[in-house]
Amino acid sequence: MSDPGTHYRIAVVGSGPGGLSAACRAAEMGDSHVLLEAKPHLSNTIFRYQKGKHVMAEPGLLPLRAAARFEAGTREAILTAWDEDVAKQGVNVLYQHEVTGISRDDSGFSITCGNGASFTAEAVVLGIGVQGNPRKLGAPGDDLPGIQYTLDDPDEYRDEVIVVVGAGDAAIENAVALSKQNDVHIVNRKDEFSRAKDGNNSLILQAIDDGALTCHYNTTVDSIEELPADDPSGRSMRLTLNSKEDQVVVLCDRIIARLGAIPPRGFVEACGVEFPNADPSAIPAVSPTYESNVPGMYIVGALAGYPLIKQAMNQGYEVVETVAGRPVRPADEPILKERFKVFPWVEDVDVVLDVLSARSPVFSAQNRLQLREFLLESTIRDIDEGATVYEQGDYGASVFVIVSGEAWVEFGTGEFSKRAKIKTGRIFGEMALISGRPRSATVRAGKDLVVVEVPRRAMLKLIASNEKVQRYVDRTFTMRALERYLAPGVDEGELANVVAEAELRDFRAGEAIYEIGTEAEHIHLIRSGSVTLSVPGAEEDVILNYVPGGNYFGELDVIAGTPRQQTARAAIKTQTISVPAQPFLELLDRYPDIKKSVRARFNEQIQQRLELERTPERGALMHFLLQEGMGEATDALLIDETLCVRCDYCEKACAATHGNVSRLNREAGATFNNLHVPTSCRHCEHPHCMKDCPPDAIHRSPNGEVYIEDTCIGCGNCERNCPYGVIQMGVASDEKPSLLKWLLMGLGPEPGSEIKAKGGGSAIKKAVKCDMCGDRDEGPACVQACPTGAAIRVGPESFFKVLSRGGR
Repeated sequence: MSDPGTHYRIAVVGSGPGGLSAACRAAEMGDSHVLLEAKPHLSNTIFRYQKGKHVMAEPGLLPLRAAARFEAGTREAILTAWDEDVAKQGVNVLYQHEVTGISRDDSGFSITCGNGASFTAEAVVLGIGVQGNPRKLGAPGDDLPGIQYTLDDPDEYRDEVIVVVGAGDAAIENAVALSKQNDVHIVNRKDEFSRAKDGNNSLILQAIDDGALTCHYNTTVDSIEELPADDPSGRSMRLTLNSKEDQVVVLCDRIIARLGAIPPRGFVEACGVEFPNADPSAIPAVSPTYESNVPGMYIVGALAGYPLIKQAMNQGYEVVETVAGRPVRPADEPILKERFKVFPWVEDVDVVLDVLSARSPVFSAQNRLQLREFLLESTIRDIDEGATVYEQGDYGASVFVIVSGEAWVEFGTGEFSKRAKIKTGRIFGEMALISGRPRSATVRAGKDLVVVEVPRRAMLKLIASNEKVQRYVDRTFTMRALERYLAPGVDEGELANVVAEAELRDFRAGEAIYEIGTEAEHIHLIRSGSVTLSVPGAEEDVILNYVPGGNYFGELDVIAGTPRQQTARAAIKTQTISVPAQPFLELLDRYPDIKKSVRARFNEQIQQRLELERTPERGALMHFLLQEGMGEATDALLIDETLCVRCDYCEKACAATHGNVSRLNREAGATFNNLHVPTSCRHCEHPHCMKDCPPDAIHRSPNGEVYIEDTCIGCGNCERNCPYGVIQMGVASDEKPSLLKWLLMGLGPEPGSEIKAKGGGSAIKKAVKCDMCGDRDEGPACVQACPTGAAIRVGPESFFKVLSRGGR
């Protein structure tokens, strides 16, 4: 090992995944190097994970390129492997050498440590991460000794009242692990755990449902006070929380704040590295070779915005190769090169990336490294002119970005039908992605069309993490929704002023978007979710209308210039784009025909309201159906109890069609008057069951059917995630029960009954649910088998429309 003060070609600061990988590669190749680690062990971030934590090896498509091992496994197994690899490669690592300063002059870098040691180097690799700089609570008392920002071993704490503050993966894992032997509260400033991985989201929701811990939603920390040692409660702190309704006081022993971390900006800026803006969460910009604005200083891993271990390890390896004059192409190069074969005019991956970035805001808003990862998850398609990309009414989960050529969109009917060109660089398909509803138009390929088809999960992840992309997608969605629903025939340029003032708003299920009698100041486009319109009734509100995602509401009062005639409420968790009334009214003044059609709809709604007020049972029926999940359904099974004779042919037909495992429970479910909602799949607009499916076995077909493929591994995540209890774990069988044997001799199972697994139950149970009998030309077996016509499958949008217009 070298003595302090020695000059090195490469100095690696921090032994996180990126720094460790850089040092191992340098050692493997015999490059002069030193690895400076502030702690007495490697990779402090991983070391501080809670004991037994399972670490994922994502992204799965990306190959690992490193001189150290890494695969999915426990924290302990990964740390052991790294210790062995560092020893095997002979890495020159100096522990307890916290770097306090780095400066650069013409001769290279000078590095000083807190223990007095100093070094010089030709290049520096910063792999210090961000976890050493946790985000504080930011409330009075947040420096008390009972507050901590990490959790090493949950088993160390027993019989305590512990409050975990945060809603990310670390907070959830800590809270659930601690709840086994403690009274645990978790504080979430929002109304859901949207930042967590799907598996952790299911885990925390299950723990809350089971009463294993207490969750405080829409809540922030107000203050923390230390209690006297002889306090009668026996607790050490008083935590005051601000909830949406009132203040809540929790007497506790310990507070664990898992609020993420921010880059150690002061230190990094002191090294000469520049940040793009003053946002505390901003990360320094780096080149495609991870070099910062300081020549010779490279940044890898979480500090550069790449928190995934595999990414960081690949980056550390590639930086050393670059510094040592052994330039290497990124690990994903062969995959991207294969995908870019659709562009015959160039073979250079970097050139294609440059072209893509120049052609679409979706690509230009990402840095080069993010764009490479994004394209790994997407598909590039060359589509023949005239071919249909998708039809109006299809269900789709992907978004398309035009990188070459053009496409044609067809929508509207009659005098307002329209065929419009979508040019290079634009996106399409975003309306179905956001609303969860069927495609609102037909798109056909134009000349020389090449698109990047982005899968649902990748696009939603990008929208959630990139503000520029979210603004672009929302603006596109708003423009097209106005054009197709409110102002057909209006030129896109005319809509610009209206869209410029639009605002995104979120509403909880049941929350009022506006109340009857209030001033009509906005029109709302439903980005996701659904909305009910109601008026006060004798005992409860009477629902007049149901508005699904992708549609609009509130425009009639704006046009008429009257106060709100109805109350609008979110039927489920809903997000709307709020469009100010004034610029929209100014637009309509320039288009009198459109204004006339809107006023006609206003008169129709007045008649509809009068009809429903005369027959309030229809509104009550709407209210019942929405309580049963129809607000997010796209196709549901309903049974008319006045016609049903309880023969159970529907269940038997379902079982006989699906390997003797019925996906229907006729008896279960709620009933209102004569309408029964049995336990059967709703095929939700945003299917809960699709979240956290490890083999990605759950998909949606173009007709809206949500189905489970044979690749199901029987993990049960979908069964736990479904809020309606319509998924079960069962064993399919090819055995065909004999009606004659069962009827005449009592032998064998009853036709249509479930066949139990043989061999002591060793067969693997897989998830089963209604698939709308997608492979039957005759349609759903349950409906076909009903002898009285009591069973029907219907989309709630059409059903609610019939109710609102006076149908029974």
